[in-house]
Amino acid sequence: MSSLIRQILLAILFTSLFSCLILAATFTVFPLVKWSDLWQSRIYNVPYIYFILMLTVVTGTMIGALSRLVSRKKVIAISQSLENLIKGRKLKLEENEGSSDLGSIQKKLNEIEEKMTKQAEVAQKLATERANDREKSLQEVVVQERNRLARELHDSVSQQLFAASMMMATINETNPPSDEGMKKQLTMVEKMIDQSQLEMRALLLHLRPAALKDKSLKEGIEDLLAELTEKVSLKIEVKLEELSVDKGVEDHLFRILQESVSNTLRHAKAAKLNVILIERDQTVILRISDDGKGFNVQEVQNHGSYGLQNMHERAVEVGGVLKVVSVENKGTKLEVKVPTLKKDGETDD
Repeated sequence: MSSLIRQILLAILFTSLFSCLILAATFTVFPLVKWSDLWQSRIYNVPYIYFILMLTVVTGTMIGALSRLVSRKKVIAISQSLENLIKGRKLKLEENEGSSDLGSIQKKLNEIEEKMTKQAEVAQKLATERANDREKSLQEVVVQERNRLARELHDSVSQQLFAASMMMATINETNPPSDEGMKKQLTMVEKMIDQSQLEMRALLLHLRPAALKDKSLKEGIEDLLAELTEKVSLKIEVKLEELSVDKGVEDHLFRILQESVSNTLRHAKAAKLNVILIERDQTVILRISDDGKGFNVQEVQNHGSYGLQNMHERAVEVGGVLKVVSVENKGTKLEVKVPTLKKDGETDD
């Protein structure tokens, strides 16, 4: 038996009981003289007893159908809500004041949705943490591998290049060849070895960049340039001011300096390097310039230079801007400007 028919029959039953109570009350107040009056009395030309029966059935049917329609609508709404919940959509449940059972179901669905939302948040948080952990582990592996390669290159190739350079210098000084052609070739070989040493130092700077650790930005730059002065025949001019900026800004500026110096050693063939670190109008300015051969900035950017892109991204990450100006056979100037933010408790003088 369908739920609709069952609900209609229940409504007719309750309506019949209600009609019987009404008839009993009526006959108590107005006693029935003869039972035949139930058939002889007519309403709209229909015997009274039949009219009451028809009215009971019609009323019960209408009430049952209407009740079924209302409950069916609510059940459909809950079913749709469950479907949305399964598909991960947001529930749109309305409070049901007419039925405590359906209302309690809606409340439980809301509780289920809240729990599922919390579980999703926890799952996403765990996924993010795992991704960050994997990325951090990968970065640590990359750093370790870069350090290993740098050590091997320094202990093998770099030392061999240094030995070859010393041998060539000794040959040219103690037993210079009389043949001009041979002399030019030896000089060329010596220059090639010197250039290879510069390339190797730049490569080592890329593979194993020095870290600031507990040093300030000024101290880190001073140590880096002092080390370069000992190893490279490059005149370095420095103007540095002690700054008070966040550790992240210091680290990014130091990495940009390393990248720029490495590019100068590898490509510029410069004789002089100038480094300036100052703060003006609440802006940190790092300016690096050389007198090398220069290059076409637009052409290099179009070919996707990793070094320039990396420096630009580092500047943007700390809210700064990077500008590169280069003129062929005149040199290159790189400038980074980063706004300084007041720390808590700091005020203008």
